[in-house]
Amino acid sequence: KGDEVLVVDDLSTGSRENLKEVENKIEFIEAGSGDCLGLLPIKNIDGIFHLGMPSSSPLYKENHNLTGEAINTFIAILDLAKREKCQLVYASTFSIYNGNPIPFKEGMPVFPKDFYSEARYFMERMAKIYFDLWGVKSTGLRFSSVYGLGEESKKNLANMVSQIIWWMQEDKQPILYGNGEQTRDFVYVKDVILALVSAMNSKVERDIFNVATGESHSFNEVVKIVNNVLGKDIKPEYLANSIQNYVDLHLGDPDKAKNILGFQAQYTLEQGIKDLLK
Repeated sequence: KGDEVLVVDDLSTGSRENLKEVENKIEFIEAGSGDCLGLLPIKNIDGIFHLGMPSSSPLYKENHNLTGEAINTFIAILDLAKREKCQLVYASTFSIYNGNPIPFKEGMPVFPKDFYSEARYFMERMAKIYFDLWGVKSTGLRFSSVYGLGEESKKNLANMVSQIIWWMQEDKQPILYGNGEQTRDFVYVKDVILALVSAMNSKVERDIFNVATGESHSFNEVVKIVNNVLGKDIKPEYLANSIQNYVDLHLGDPDKAKNILGFQAQYTLEQGIKDLLK
């Protein structure tokens, strides 16, 4: 849109390939987002989108120290927003709703059941403290199950929609845990971008919003849609689910974001998959 953009990323789960289309329009620094305060020459900024933290629960289960790293990084980002007196929009997660009935609403109680969720919930609480003490403006977006382009570098940590597509494009059986009837509110990455921009442009000073479609689909339905789009008939392989604290039912209430941010997801799951494969 004509704004100057600086991207800071340590590429731990990303790839420079994902920036090829815009590499001549942005400045890129390969570093951790925690380095943004003090270590990097960053100043005179109007807004921060903070997505720079490990974004998959298994990573935290393997390395518990990532919890502290994500929290300390966020404190550095909050201090940067405080110094620059700019708006901060940051990624939270639907995982913090674990244990609540569907549909998930922003006002529900939160009882983190894993390291990943605890880090995100701490970030939300810390954002409130910075606002109460110093007026740092921030908007937390609780992302539902996000899928889309550019997930190859995440490998087995990519969204299940992407993994199912990759398997089926190669005529392999997609692997589903349990009976495949667990549901997710899948939100396309283009809608996530719309939500991020809507939050940055809003008059909200500090708040939390769901980023979801308000519709849920089972993994079996994903396989069916991908079969239809690809013109194939591949049956999934079912394996026993041994994951602790697994969320079976997943559905977000999108009304708060719609009413306050003016954000509404534009892509159904089928439309998103068609666009992705196109």
